Amino acid sequence: MCAGGGRTTGRSRYARWVPRLTEAIQDYVREIYKLGDGGQRVSTTALAHRQGVTAASASAMVKKLAALGLAEHAPYRGVWLTEDGTRVALEVIRHHRLLELYLAETLGIPIDNVHAEADKLEHVLSEELEARIDQALGYPTHDPHGDPIPTQDLKWPAAR
Repeated sequence: MCAGGGRTTGRSRYARWVPRLTEAIQDYVREIYKLGDGGQRVSTTALAHRQGVTAASASAMVKKLAALGLAEHAPYRGVWLTEDGTRVALEVIRHHRLLELYLAETLGIPIDNVHAEADKLEHVLSEELEARIDQALGYPTHDPHGDPIPTQDLKWPAAR
């Protein structure tokens, strides 16, 4: 059973992983997910460009992600996320987007500033605080930019 007395979802396992992963790992997994549109292979060059690092640095991180079971890599064919990697990426995206909405709606931070603040906080948000923010916001489906927020079970909400 999970903390709220409900059934434990497959999400709880991944949610506990996220804080133990470095910010860099979380950022790379999220960017692979975004670049690969949730499932396509991503070139190491594109990943390096998005992360603002050299191709060698991106390659080293891809090897680390593969060793952690978060990604698979085929030289010259790209990198893609495993099921575990996908769930971690969705968890990080959920944290980020909930935080953006909370910062904008509850604290009145201008929308132009919420992204940078959410980038800092997404890595340290506890599951309890995430649940409270979600509840306080009325279980939103989209962030202040109109981007969908993955549900608590890490599924994409129905299209508006």
